[in-house]
Amino acid sequence: MSCSQIDSVPMLDLKRQYRLIGDQMDDALKNVNQTGQFILGPEVAKLEENIAQYSKVNYAVGCASGSDALLLSIMAAKVGPGDEVIVPSFTFFASASCIARLGATIKLVDISHDSFCLDPQSVQANISERTKAIIAVHLFGQAADMVAIQEIVKDAEKKYGHKIYVIEDSAQAIGAELNGVSVGNWGDLSCLSFYPTKNLGGAGDGGMVLGNNKELVDYVKLLRGHGMAPRYYHKVIGINSRLDSYQAAILNVKLPYLDQWIASRQEVSARYSKLFTDAKLTDKIVLPIALPNRRHVWHQYVIRVLDGKRNDLRAFLAQKKIGSDIYYPLGVHQQECFAYLGYKPQDLPETLKAANEVLALPIFPELTYEEQIYLVKTVAEFFA
Repeated sequence: MSCSQIDSVPMLDLKRQYRLIGDQMDDALKNVNQTGQFILGPEVAKLEENIAQYSKVNYAVGCASGSDALLLSIMAAKVGPGDEVIVPSFTFFASASCIARLGATIKLVDISHDSFCLDPQSVQANISERTKAIIAVHLFGQAADMVAIQEIVKDAEKKYGHKIYVIEDSAQAIGAELNGVSVGNWGDLSCLSFYPTKNLGGAGDGGMVLGNNKELVDYVKLLRGHGMAPRYYHKVIGINSRLDSYQAAILNVKLPYLDQWIASRQEVSARYSKLFTDAKLTDKIVLPIALPNRRHVWHQYVIRVLDGKRNDLRAFLAQKKIGSDIYYPLGVHQQECFAYLGYKPQDLPETLKAANEVLALPIFPELTYEEQIYLVKTVAEFFA
């Protein structure tokens, strides 16, 4: 299809993926139906083993969602009232809401301008003797500066004399690496989401907790099933958060394609950057970058639109039937439900700036070069 024939670009089109591997997905679901094992069955055990191997960790525990993976992880760290948990304000709501659910204090920190991930200096300024955990969010597919975070935590543990847990929110970053080390290996636990829009997405909700400490991971496994072991004997108060076999079966089909899809996303990202640069638009928008020593898996391609024109550009793209989205229009510290925390918008300036500038453009493995050309030409038309 030539560029002149394109009149729309979807933000995401999972139907294209289904056309490629739909038969395998259908067969996998039929196999689950034949076994009659729909929750925590063989497909879930297989997926846990496959994801652990892919992420180069020792253990993996399937659960009902990425949000539950976060909740289970800080429950396993025994976070509760009186504890503080550090988390970036520029993130999806679930990264912070899990802390509030346990009655702990949310300590919001700012982000680094280039990576959109939590800023180590802001972490350093907010860590205290009450800090029980840090949730490091690998946003948009790029790893946070875990080397700096680990150094800060090590010094704080020595200073305050207690363990500080590091939880990786890897919901958008399966396959990402820092210094050749996969996300999931930098913290005590790591959380994945299999929401359909993720790089490795299911056909509904699903999540997973990764880790290398068997005792800690076993505790997560206990917590996900009402704290029950053996059946009807409850050691602790857990939750009901089990991954169903349908989702695991779909994900087992998709996982072998993940590296191929990541490579395609990297190609799409590189094409965007070249097209925008060739169109001389880099004085109007700021392009995202992959920082040194990182494997960026490009869950999202997020530009910054300068001079307060983000919303107008998005409206113009919508008129041209081009998808886009804003991740995220508010920092967590600006959310109404967290007004009690007492933050002012300007308290976290990089978060506030990002919330006013960011615009996510379509990026998925099947996105065509012609569609990207049409999109970039439309952006150029807007600024012209």
